[in-house]
Amino acid sequence: MAAALLARFAPAHFEIELVESETIGTVGVGEATIPQIRHFNQALGIDEGEFLRETKGSFKLGIAFDGWMGDGHTYMHAFGQVGRAAGVLPFHQHWLRAKKLGHARTLDHYSLNEIAARALRMPGPGGPELPYAYHFDAGLYAAYLRRMAEGRGVTRTEGLIQSVERDSESGDIAALALDGERRIEADFFIDCTGFRALLIEGAMEAGFEDWSDVLPCDRAVAVPCSGGGDFTPYTRSIAREAGWQWRIPLQHRIGNGYVFSSAHLSEDEATITLLANLDGDADGSPRVLTFTTGKRRRQWVGNCLALGLAAGFMEPLESTSIHLVQSALARLLNLLSEGRPAPALVDHFNAQADFEWTRIRDFLVLHYWANGREGQPFWNAMRALELPGTLTDKLEQWRANGHIHREHEELFTEVAWFQVLAGQGVETQGYNPLADALPQNELVGLLANTEEQMVRAANAMPLHVEVLGKLVSQVRAKESVA
Repeated sequence: MAAALLARFAPAHFEIELVESETIGTVGVGEATIPQIRHFNQALGIDEGEFLRETKGSFKLGIAFDGWMGDGHTYMHAFGQVGRAAGVLPFHQHWLRAKKLGHARTLDHYSLNEIAARALRMPGPGGPELPYAYHFDAGLYAAYLRRMAEGRGVTRTEGLIQSVERDSESGDIAALALDGERRIEADFFIDCTGFRALLIEGAMEAGFEDWSDVLPCDRAVAVPCSGGGDFTPYTRSIAREAGWQWRIPLQHRIGNGYVFSSAHLSEDEATITLLANLDGDADGSPRVLTFTTGKRRRQWVGNCLALGLAAGFMEPLESTSIHLVQSALARLLNLLSEGRPAPALVDHFNAQADFEWTRIRDFLVLHYWANGREGQPFWNAMRALELPGTLTDKLEQWRANGHIHREHEELFTEVAWFQVLAGQGVETQGYNPLADALPQNELVGLLANTEEQMVRAANAMPLHVEVLGKLVSQVRAKESVA
Protein backbone atom coordinates (compact mmCIF):
# COMPACT_ATOMS: atom_id res chain seq x y z
CA MET A 1 0.00 0.00 0.00
CA ALA A 2 2.79 2.41 0.89
CA ALA A 3 4.78 1.70 -2.27
CA ALA A 4 1.73 2.03 -4.53
CA LEU A 5 0.54 5.29 -2.98
CA LEU A 6 3.96 6.95 -2.93
CA ALA A 7 4.62 5.85 -6.51
CA ARG A 8 1.37 7.55 -7.50
CA PHE A 9 1.78 10.84 -5.60
CA ALA A 10 5.39 11.44 -4.50
CA PRO A 11 7.44 13.96 -6.55
CA ALA A 12 9.18 12.48 -9.57
CA HIS A 13 12.65 12.81 -8.05
CA PHE A 14 11.73 10.65 -5.05
CA GLU A 15 13.21 7.18 -5.46
CA ILE A 16 11.15 4.45 -3.79
CA GLU A 17 12.57 1.05 -2.94
CA LEU A 18 10.52 -1.82 -1.55
CA VAL A 19 12.50 -4.36 0.47
CA GLU A 20 10.74 -7.64 1.21
CA SER A 21 11.34 -11.37 1.25
CA GLU A 22 9.23 -14.20 -0.11
CA THR A 23 10.57 -16.37 2.73
CA ILE A 24 8.68 -14.35 5.35
CA GLY A 25 5.00 -15.21 5.63
CA THR A 26 2.29 -12.62 6.14
CA VAL A 27 -0.49 -12.62 8.70
CA GLY A 28 -3.05 -12.31 5.91
CA VAL A 29 -6.27 -12.23 7.96
CA GLY A 30 -7.26 -8.62 7.28
CA GLU A 31 -9.79 -9.42 4.62
CA ALA A 32 -12.65 -7.12 5.70
CA THR A 33 -12.61 -3.34 5.35
CA ILE A 34 -14.62 -0.18 5.93
CA PRO A 35 -15.87 2.25 3.25
CA GLN A 36 -12.78 4.50 3.38
CA ILE A 37 -10.87 1.91 1.33
CA ARG A 38 -12.84 3.03 -1.72
CA HIS A 39 -11.21 6.47 -1.45
CA PHE A 40 -7.77 4.85 -1.31
CA ASN A 41 -8.45 2.70 -4.35
CA GLN A 42 -9.94 5.61 -6.28
CA ALA A 43 -6.88 7.74 -5.48
CA LEU A 44 -4.74 5.03 -7.09
CA GLY A 45 -7.00 4.97 -10.15
CA ILE A 46 -8.06 1.37 -9.52
CA ASP A 47 -11.02 0.10 -11.54
CA GLU A 48 -13.52 -1.45 -9.14
CA GLY A 49 -14.35 -4.44 -11.31
CA GLU A 50 -10.69 -5.20 -11.90
CA PHE A 51 -9.99 -4.89 -8.18
CA LEU A 52 -12.79 -7.31 -7.29
CA ARG A 53 -11.63 -9.77 -9.93
CA GLU A 54 -7.97 -9.65 -8.94
CA THR A 55 -8.64 -9.97 -5.18
CA LYS A 56 -11.59 -12.41 -5.37
CA GLY A 57 -13.47 -9.70 -3.54
CA SER A 58 -17.09 -9.19 -2.56
CA PHE A 59 -19.21 -6.36 -1.22
CA LYS A 60 -19.67 -5.46 2.44
CA LEU A 61 -22.59 -3.37 3.74
CA GLY A 62 -21.86 -3.81 7.45
CA ILE A 63 -20.97 -6.21 10.27
CA ALA A 64 -23.50 -8.48 11.97
CA PHE A 65 -22.83 -9.12 15.66
CA ASP A 66 -24.35 -12.47 16.52
CA GLY A 67 -24.71 -13.65 20.11
CA TRP A 68 -23.08 -10.67 21.82
CA MET A 69 -26.20 -10.21 23.93
CA GLY A 70 -26.76 -13.96 24.23
CA ASP A 71 -27.29 -16.86 21.87
CA GLY A 72 -29.97 -16.17 19.27
CA HIS A 73 -29.60 -12.37 19.42
CA THR A 74 -28.21 -10.40 16.50
CA TYR A 75 -27.77 -6.79 15.49
CA MET A 76 -25.78 -5.05 12.78
CA HIS A 77 -23.38 -2.15 12.65
CA ALA A 78 -24.35 -1.21 9.13
CA PHE A 79 -22.65 1.48 7.09
CA GLY A 80 -24.68 4.56 6.26
CA GLN A 81 -27.52 6.35 7.96
CA VAL A 82 -30.14 4.90 10.27
CA GLY A 83 -33.59 6.47 9.95
CA ARG A 84 -34.24 10.08 9.03
CA ALA A 85 -33.68 13.24 11.03
CA ALA A 86 -36.67 15.42 11.89
CA GLY A 87 -36.41 19.06 12.91
CA VAL A 88 -33.17 19.95 14.64
CA LEU A 89 -32.58 16.50 16.15
CA PRO A 90 -30.95 13.38 14.71
CA PHE A 91 -33.07 10.26 14.23
CA HIS A 92 -31.81 8.49 17.32
CA GLN A 93 -33.41 11.08 19.63
CA HIS A 94 -36.82 10.47 18.04
CA TRP A 95 -36.22 6.72 18.23
CA LEU A 96 -35.43 6.96 21.96
CA ARG A 97 -38.69 8.84 22.56
CA ALA A 98 -40.64 6.34 20.46
CA LYS A 99 -39.00 3.49 22.37
CA LYS A 100 -40.16 4.95 25.67
CA LEU A 101 -43.69 5.26 24.26
CA GLY A 102 -43.63 1.69 22.95
CA HIS A 103 -43.67 2.57 19.26
CA ALA A 104 -40.05 1.93 18.21
CA ARG A 105 -38.90 -1.22 16.48
CA THR A 106 -35.30 -2.42 16.48
CA LEU A 107 -32.83 -0.52 14.30
CA ASP A 108 -32.76 -3.13 11.54
CA HIS A 109 -36.13 -1.75 10.44
CA TYR A 110 -34.70 1.73 9.80
CA SER A 111 -31.33 1.03 8.17
CA LEU A 112 -31.35 0.70 4.38
CA ASN A 113 -27.90 -0.88 4.46
CA GLU A 114 -29.02 -3.55 6.92
CA ILE A 115 -32.33 -4.26 5.17
CA ALA A 116 -30.44 -4.72 1.89
CA ALA A 117 -27.68 -6.75 3.51
CA ARG A 118 -30.03 -9.17 5.25
CA ALA A 119 -31.86 -9.65 1.94
CA LEU A 120 -28.50 -10.29 0.20
CA ARG A 121 -29.07 -7.28 -2.04
CA MET A 122 -26.93 -4.43 -3.32
CA PRO A 123 -27.73 -1.32 -5.38
CA GLY A 124 -26.98 -1.69 -9.06
CA PRO A 125 -26.23 1.13 -11.51
CA GLY A 126 -28.74 3.93 -11.04
CA GLY A 127 -29.82 2.64 -7.63
CA PRO A 128 -29.61 4.51 -4.32
CA GLU A 129 -26.15 5.50 -3.12
CA LEU A 130 -25.18 3.27 -0.23
CA PRO A 131 -21.83 3.37 1.56
CA TYR A 132 -20.09 0.02 1.23
CA ALA A 133 -16.72 -1.63 1.60
CA TYR A 134 -15.20 -4.92 0.52
CA HIS A 135 -14.14 -8.36 1.61
CA PHE A 136 -11.06 -9.54 -0.27
CA ASP A 137 -8.03 -11.79 -0.18
CA ALA A 138 -5.37 -9.62 1.46
CA GLY A 139 -2.54 -11.58 -0.16
CA LEU A 140 -3.99 -11.02 -3.63
CA TYR A 141 -4.49 -7.32 -2.85
CA ALA A 142 -0.83 -7.03 -1.82
CA ALA A 143 0.31 -8.73 -5.03
CA TYR A 144 -1.95 -6.48 -7.11
CA LEU A 145 -0.55 -3.33 -5.48
CA ARG A 146 3.01 -4.62 -5.87
CA ARG A 147 2.50 -4.95 -9.63
CA MET A 148 1.02 -1.46 -9.73
CA ALA A 149 3.92 0.00 -7.72
CA GLU A 150 6.58 -1.66 -9.88
CA GLY A 151 4.76 -0.48 -12.98
CA ARG A 152 5.13 3.07 -11.70
CA GLY A 153 8.86 2.80 -11.11
CA VAL A 154 9.24 1.32 -7.62
CA THR A 155 12.38 -0.80 -7.24
CA ARG A 156 11.68 -4.07 -5.47
CA THR A 157 14.56 -5.73 -3.63
CA GLU A 158 14.29 -9.31 -2.42
CA GLY A 159 16.16 -9.72 0.83
CA LEU A 160 16.22 -10.20 4.58
CA ILE A 161 17.20 -7.38 6.95
CA GLN A 162 20.19 -8.43 9.04
CA SER A 163 20.67 -5.18 10.96
CA VAL A 164 19.77 -1.50 11.03
CA GLU A 165 22.49 1.16 11.01
CA ARG A 166 21.91 4.49 12.75
CA ASP A 167 23.62 7.82 12.20
CA SER A 168 25.82 8.59 15.20
CA GLU A 169 24.96 12.31 15.20
CA SER A 170 21.25 12.57 14.37
CA GLY A 171 20.17 9.15 15.62
CA ASP A 172 18.29 8.62 12.35
CA ILE A 173 18.42 5.36 10.43
CA ALA A 174 21.28 5.53 7.94
CA ALA A 175 21.01 2.19 6.17
CA LEU A 176 19.70 -1.36 6.20
CA ALA A 177 22.16 -4.23 6.08
CA LEU A 178 20.68 -7.12 4.09
CA ASP A 179 21.70 -10.72 3.65
CA GLY A 180 24.40 -11.26 1.05
CA GLU A 181 26.42 -8.33 2.43
CA ARG A 182 24.13 -5.80 0.72
CA ARG A 183 23.49 -2.35 2.12
CA ILE A 184 20.64 0.08 1.37
CA GLU A 185 20.92 3.75 2.26
CA ALA A 186 17.91 6.09 2.25
CA ASP A 187 16.64 9.39 3.60
CA PHE A 188 13.39 7.98 4.96
CA PHE A 189 12.31 4.51 6.05
CA ILE A 190 8.81 3.04 6.41
CA ASP A 191 8.75 0.06 8.75
CA CYS A 192 6.41 -2.67 7.48
CA THR A 193 8.14 -5.53 9.31
CA GLY A 194 5.04 -6.62 11.21
CA PHE A 195 5.05 -7.59 14.87
CA ARG A 196 8.87 -7.68 14.87
CA ALA A 197 9.00 -3.89 14.28
CA LEU A 198 12.69 -4.16 13.38
CA LEU A 199 13.11 -0.46 12.60
CA ILE A 200 10.67 1.48 14.77
CA GLU A 201 11.24 -0.60 17.90
CA GLY A 202 14.40 -2.60 17.31
CA ALA A 203 16.41 0.42 16.16
CA MET A 204 14.45 3.54 17.17
CA GLU A 205 13.05 2.25 20.49
CA ALA A 206 9.66 3.90 20.07
CA GLY A 207 8.12 2.12 23.04
CA PHE A 208 4.85 0.18 23.23
CA GLU A 209 1.58 1.08 24.96
CA ASP A 210 -0.08 -2.14 26.11
CA TRP A 211 -3.91 -2.19 26.02
CA SER A 212 -4.44 -5.79 27.09
CA ASP A 213 -6.04 -4.60 30.33
CA VAL A 214 -9.14 -3.56 28.37
CA LEU A 215 -8.73 -5.75 25.27
CA PRO A 216 -7.34 -8.98 26.72
CA CYS A 217 -7.80 -11.27 23.71
CA ASP A 218 -4.27 -12.32 22.74
CA ARG A 219 -4.70 -15.19 20.29
CA ALA A 220 -6.43 -15.90 17.00
CA VAL A 221 -6.74 -19.20 15.18
CA ALA A 222 -7.52 -18.75 11.48
CA VAL A 223 -8.40 -21.01 8.57
CA PRO A 224 -10.22 -20.49 5.26
CA CYS A 225 -12.90 -22.92 4.13
CA SER A 226 -14.84 -23.72 1.01
CA GLY A 227 -17.99 -21.78 0.30
CA GLY A 228 -21.27 -22.68 1.93
CA GLY A 229 -24.30 -21.05 3.48
CA ASP A 230 -25.43 -17.61 2.36
CA PHE A 231 -23.04 -15.52 0.28
CA THR A 232 -23.59 -12.51 2.51
CA PRO A 233 -22.73 -8.90 1.63
CA TYR A 234 -21.70 -8.41 5.25
CA THR A 235 -19.14 -9.69 7.75
CA ARG A 236 -20.26 -11.79 10.70
CA SER A 237 -18.79 -11.47 14.20
CA ILE A 238 -20.08 -14.41 16.21
CA ALA A 239 -19.62 -14.43 19.98
CA ARG A 240 -18.02 -17.60 21.34
CA GLU A 241 -17.08 -18.81 24.81
CA ALA A 242 -13.94 -16.70 25.18
CA GLY A 243 -13.99 -14.29 22.26
CA TRP A 244 -15.54 -14.13 18.81
CA GLN A 245 -15.40 -15.76 15.39
CA TRP A 246 -15.20 -13.88 12.12
CA ARG A 247 -16.80 -15.01 8.87
CA ILE A 248 -15.74 -13.20 5.70
CA PRO A 249 -17.21 -14.43 2.39
CA LEU A 250 -15.05 -14.13 -0.74
CA GLN A 251 -15.66 -15.30 -4.28
CA HIS A 252 -13.50 -18.41 -3.87
CA ARG A 253 -13.66 -19.18 -0.16
CA ILE A 254 -14.79 -18.02 3.28
CA GLY A 255 -12.26 -16.51 5.68
CA ASN A 256 -12.71 -17.66 9.27
CA GLY A 257 -10.98 -17.03 12.56
CA TYR A 258 -11.54 -17.19 16.30
CA VAL A 259 -10.12 -14.31 18.36
CA PHE A 260 -9.88 -15.40 21.99
CA SER A 261 -8.28 -14.91 25.39
CA SER A 262 -5.71 -17.58 26.21
CA ALA A 263 -6.41 -16.98 29.91
CA HIS A 264 -9.89 -18.40 29.36
CA LEU A 265 -9.44 -20.91 26.53
CA SER A 266 -6.62 -23.10 25.20
CA GLU A 267 -5.41 -23.00 21.60
CA ASP A 268 -6.59 -26.57 21.09
CA GLU A 269 -10.07 -25.76 22.40
CA ALA A 270 -10.29 -22.67 20.19
CA THR A 271 -9.22 -24.69 17.14
CA ILE A 272 -11.83 -27.38 17.82
CA THR A 273 -14.55 -24.73 18.19
CA LEU A 274 -13.54 -22.97 14.97
CA LEU A 275 -13.40 -26.16 12.91
CA ALA A 276 -16.81 -27.20 14.24
CA ASN A 277 -18.37 -23.93 13.05
CA LEU A 278 -17.27 -23.64 9.42
CA ASP A 279 -19.61 -23.44 6.43
CA GLY A 280 -17.52 -25.87 4.40
CA ASP A 281 -14.40 -28.01 4.45
CA ALA A 282 -11.31 -26.38 5.94
CA ASP A 283 -8.73 -25.31 3.36
CA GLY A 284 -5.47 -26.28 5.04
CA SER A 285 -4.49 -26.43 8.69
CA PRO A 286 -5.54 -23.71 11.16
CA ARG A 287 -2.84 -21.20 12.08
CA VAL A 288 -2.51 -19.70 15.53
CA LEU A 289 -1.48 -16.04 15.79
CA THR A 290 -0.20 -14.51 19.01
CA PHE A 291 -0.51 -10.78 19.69
CA THR A 292 -0.68 -8.07 22.31
CA THR A 293 -3.21 -5.31 21.74
CA GLY A 294 -1.72 -1.83 21.81
CA LYS A 295 0.32 0.63 19.80
CA ARG A 296 3.76 2.20 19.57
CA ARG A 297 4.07 5.20 21.84
CA ARG A 298 5.53 6.99 18.83
CA GLN A 299 4.67 5.66 15.40
CA TRP A 300 7.04 8.13 13.73
CA VAL A 301 10.54 8.59 15.18
CA GLY A 302 13.20 10.60 13.34
CA ASN A 303 13.22 9.41 9.75
CA CYS A 304 11.25 6.22 10.41
CA LEU A 305 7.48 5.72 10.19
CA ALA A 306 5.78 2.46 11.24
CA LEU A 307 2.79 1.03 9.41
CA GLY A 308 0.52 -1.93 10.02
CA LEU A 309 1.52 -4.41 12.69
CA ALA A 310 4.79 -2.57 13.23
CA ALA A 311 2.72 0.41 14.43
CA GLY A 312 0.48 -1.62 16.70
CA PHE A 313 -2.37 -4.10 16.74
CA MET A 314 -6.09 -3.99 17.40
CA GLU A 315 -8.17 -7.05 16.75
CA PRO A 316 -10.26 -6.90 13.54
CA LEU A 317 -13.60 -6.61 15.36
CA GLU A 318 -14.53 -3.49 13.35
CA SER A 319 -12.27 -4.14 10.33
CA THR A 320 -9.95 -1.22 11.05
CA SER A 321 -6.49 -2.73 10.39
CA ILE A 322 -6.19 -1.86 6.71
CA HIS A 323 -7.82 1.52 7.29
CA LEU A 324 -5.19 2.44 9.90
CA VAL A 325 -2.45 1.80 7.35
CA GLN A 326 -4.18 3.89 4.72
CA SER A 327 -5.04 6.76 7.06
CA ALA A 328 -1.40 6.88 8.22
CA LEU A 329 -0.28 7.08 4.60
CA ALA A 330 -2.74 9.87 3.87
CA ARG A 331 -1.40 11.73 6.91
CA LEU A 332 2.17 11.18 5.68
CA LEU A 333 1.36 12.66 2.28
CA ASN A 334 -0.11 15.74 3.95
CA LEU A 335 3.06 16.21 6.02
CA LEU A 336 5.58 15.29 3.33
CA SER A 337 8.58 17.60 3.08
CA GLU A 338 12.01 17.73 1.51
CA GLY A 339 14.92 16.70 3.68
CA ARG A 340 14.79 15.61 7.28
CA PRO A 341 11.23 15.86 8.72
CA ALA A 342 10.76 18.80 11.07
CA PRO A 343 10.05 17.71 14.68
CA ALA A 344 6.82 19.71 14.66
CA LEU A 345 5.49 17.61 11.77
CA VAL A 346 6.50 14.38 13.45
CA ASP A 347 4.85 15.43 16.72
CA HIS A 348 1.68 16.36 14.87
CA PHE A 349 1.55 13.00 13.13
CA ASN A 350 2.01 11.13 16.39
CA ALA A 351 -0.65 13.18 18.16
CA GLN A 352 -3.16 12.45 15.40
CA ALA A 353 -2.26 8.77 15.39
CA ASP A 354 -2.68 8.59 19.17
CA PHE A 355 -6.12 10.15 18.92
CA GLU A 356 -7.27 7.88 16.10
CA TRP A 357 -6.03 4.68 17.73
CA THR A 358 -7.37 5.43 21.22
CA ARG A 359 -10.84 6.33 19.94
CA ILE A 360 -10.99 3.11 17.90
CA ARG A 361 -9.85 1.24 21.02
CA ASP A 362 -12.75 2.75 22.97
CA PHE A 363 -15.23 1.64 20.31
CA LEU A 364 -13.94 -1.93 20.45
CA VAL A 365 -14.02 -1.98 24.25
CA LEU A 366 -17.67 -0.88 24.16
CA HIS A 367 -18.64 -4.08 22.34
CA TYR A 368 -17.04 -6.26 25.01
CA TRP A 369 -18.18 -4.26 28.04
CA ALA A 370 -21.82 -4.07 26.91
CA ASN A 371 -22.19 -7.81 26.34
CA GLY A 372 -25.12 -9.81 27.69
CA ARG A 373 -23.47 -13.24 27.85
CA GLU A 374 -23.92 -13.96 31.53
CA GLY A 375 -22.44 -17.05 33.15
CA GLN A 376 -19.25 -17.30 31.06
CA PRO A 377 -16.02 -16.24 32.87
CA PHE A 378 -14.55 -14.30 29.95
CA TRP A 379 -17.70 -12.31 29.27
CA ASN A 380 -18.35 -11.75 32.97
CA ALA A 381 -14.85 -10.25 33.24
CA MET A 382 -15.51 -8.00 30.24
CA ARG A 383 -18.60 -6.48 31.89
CA ALA A 384 -16.48 -5.71 34.95
CA LEU A 385 -13.78 -3.82 33.02
CA GLU A 386 -12.43 -0.55 34.34
CA LEU A 387 -13.14 1.57 31.29
CA PRO A 388 -10.91 4.29 29.79
CA GLY A 389 -12.03 7.77 30.82
CA THR A 390 -12.72 8.77 27.22
CA LEU A 391 -15.19 5.90 26.89
CA THR A 392 -16.77 6.58 30.28
CA ASP A 393 -17.46 10.16 29.18
CA LYS A 394 -19.30 8.95 26.07
CA LEU A 395 -21.34 6.46 28.05
CA GLU A 396 -22.36 9.03 30.66
CA GLN A 397 -23.48 11.45 27.93
CA TRP A 398 -25.49 8.73 26.22
CA ARG A 399 -27.14 7.61 29.45
CA ALA A 400 -28.07 11.17 30.43
CA ASN A 401 -30.17 12.07 27.39
CA GLY A 402 -28.98 10.02 24.43
CA HIS A 403 -26.30 12.51 23.45
CA ILE A 404 -23.55 11.24 21.13
CA HIS A 405 -20.68 13.49 20.12
CA ARG A 406 -18.12 12.71 17.43
CA GLU A 407 -14.96 14.44 18.57
CA HIS A 408 -12.72 16.00 15.93
CA GLU A 409 -11.77 13.36 13.35
CA GLU A 410 -12.93 10.27 15.20
CA LEU A 411 -13.28 7.38 12.77
CA PHE A 412 -16.63 6.15 13.99
CA THR A 413 -19.63 8.43 13.55
CA GLU A 414 -22.53 9.15 15.87
CA VAL A 415 -24.60 6.66 13.86
CA ALA A 416 -21.99 3.93 14.39
CA TRP A 417 -21.97 4.50 18.16
CA PHE A 418 -25.78 4.58 18.18
CA GLN A 419 -26.03 1.19 16.49
CA VAL A 420 -23.71 -0.50 18.99
CA LEU A 421 -25.15 1.24 22.05
CA ALA A 422 -28.72 0.43 21.05
CA GLY A 423 -27.86 -2.95 19.57
CA GLN A 424 -26.25 -4.08 22.83
CA GLY A 425 -28.92 -2.65 25.08
CA VAL A 426 -27.14 0.26 26.77
CA GLU A 427 -30.13 2.16 28.14
CA THR A 428 -30.57 5.91 28.53
CA GLN A 429 -32.35 7.73 31.34
CA GLY A 430 -34.20 9.82 28.81
CA TYR A 431 -33.90 11.74 25.58
CA ASN A 432 -33.58 15.32 24.42
CA PRO A 433 -36.92 17.01 25.31
CA LEU A 434 -36.87 18.87 21.99
CA ALA A 435 -38.09 15.58 20.52
CA ASP A 436 -41.45 16.15 22.27
CA ALA A 437 -42.19 18.99 19.83
CA LEU A 438 -43.09 16.37 17.22
CA PRO A 439 -46.71 15.27 17.74
CA GLN A 440 -46.96 11.61 18.68
CA ASN A 441 -48.94 10.66 15.57
CA GLU A 442 -46.28 12.29 13.39
CA LEU A 443 -43.58 10.43 15.29
CA VAL A 444 -45.32 7.12 14.60
CA GLY A 445 -45.73 8.13 10.97
CA LEU A 446 -42.06 9.08 10.69
CA LEU A 447 -40.97 5.63 11.82
CA ALA A 448 -43.50 3.77 9.70
CA ASN A 449 -42.84 5.78 6.55
CA THR A 450 -39.08 5.47 6.97
CA GLU A 451 -39.32 1.70 7.26
CA GLU A 452 -41.73 1.39 4.34
CA GLN A 453 -39.56 3.49 2.03
CA MET A 454 -36.41 1.56 2.94
CA VAL A 455 -38.01 -1.85 2.47
CA ARG A 456 -39.35 -0.75 -0.92
CA ALA A 457 -35.92 0.57 -1.95
CA ALA A 458 -34.17 -2.64 -0.84
CA ASN A 459 -36.67 -4.88 -2.62
CA ALA A 460 -35.96 -3.03 -5.85
CA MET A 461 -32.25 -3.82 -5.64
CA PRO A 462 -30.71 -6.79 -7.45
CA LEU A 463 -28.96 -9.55 -5.54
CA HIS A 464 -25.44 -8.52 -4.64
CA VAL A 465 -24.01 -11.61 -6.33
CA GLU A 466 -25.53 -10.37 -9.62
CA VAL A 467 -24.01 -6.90 -9.21
CA LEU A 468 -20.64 -8.47 -8.41
CA GLY A 469 -20.82 -10.83 -11.37
CA LYS A 470 -21.66 -8.05 -13.81
CA LEU A 471 -18.79 -5.86 -12.64
CA VAL A 472 -16.24 -8.66 -12.99
CA SER A 473 -17.61 -9.83 -16.37
CA GLN A 474 -17.53 -6.28 -17.74
CA VAL A 475 -13.80 -6.11 -16.99
CA ARG A 476 -13.23 -9.43 -18.77
CA ALA A 477 -15.24 -8.18 -21.75
CA LYS A 478 -13.21 -4.95 -21.98
CA GLU A 479 -9.94 -6.92 -21.88
CA SER A 480 -11.17 -9.27 -24.58
CA VAL A 481 -11.96 -6.33 -26.85
CA ALA A 482 -8.57 -4.76 -26.11
